[in-house]
Amino acid sequence: MEKKKCVFAGTFDPPTKGHETIIDNCLKLFDEVVVAVLINPDKTPYFTEKERISLLKTLFAGENRVKIRSFSGAAVDLLEEEKTPFYVRGIRNTVDFECENANFFANKKLKNDIVTVYLPAEQENLHISSSLVKNSIKFNKDFEEYIPEKIREEFYAVLEKKDV
Repeated sequence: MEKKKCVFAGTFDPPTKGHETIIDNCLKLFDEVVVAVLINPDKTPYFTEKERISLLKTLFAGENRVKIRSFSGAAVDLLEEEKTPFYVRGIRNTVDFECENANFFANKKLKNDIVTVYLPAEQENLHISSSLVKNSIKFNKDFEEYIPEKIREEFYAVLEKKDV
């Protein structure tokens, strides 16, 4: 039987408990999860590509069914590279759904066999976003509850290097 693989892509700037939960749920549905850190040349992330990849690798250390990589380009090209039609999107609210649904229709025109899987956020994660974490850092507010426990030590070490 062929293994089922999905791609879950995002900026992960930084990875949050919400991301962790979506990936954990992907592991319940798929044999392998490719977590792709998207590199958008039009954006300047707070955390470097290397930092985001390292945090994700720490978060899923020991889980051989999770592959962490970076990618610059269209999601459909990433799916082609990974040889899977399954593209997972996390949804927190109707705004996320509308945005992801618009992307779905555009992607479908480019890759007819794409299968987009929407996974709703757990209730306790509905308010969590990478932007919330970055704003909390910026305004010196507590953000620890939004960051997975497995990466907190490394997360604080990265922040220390940034003189936050």
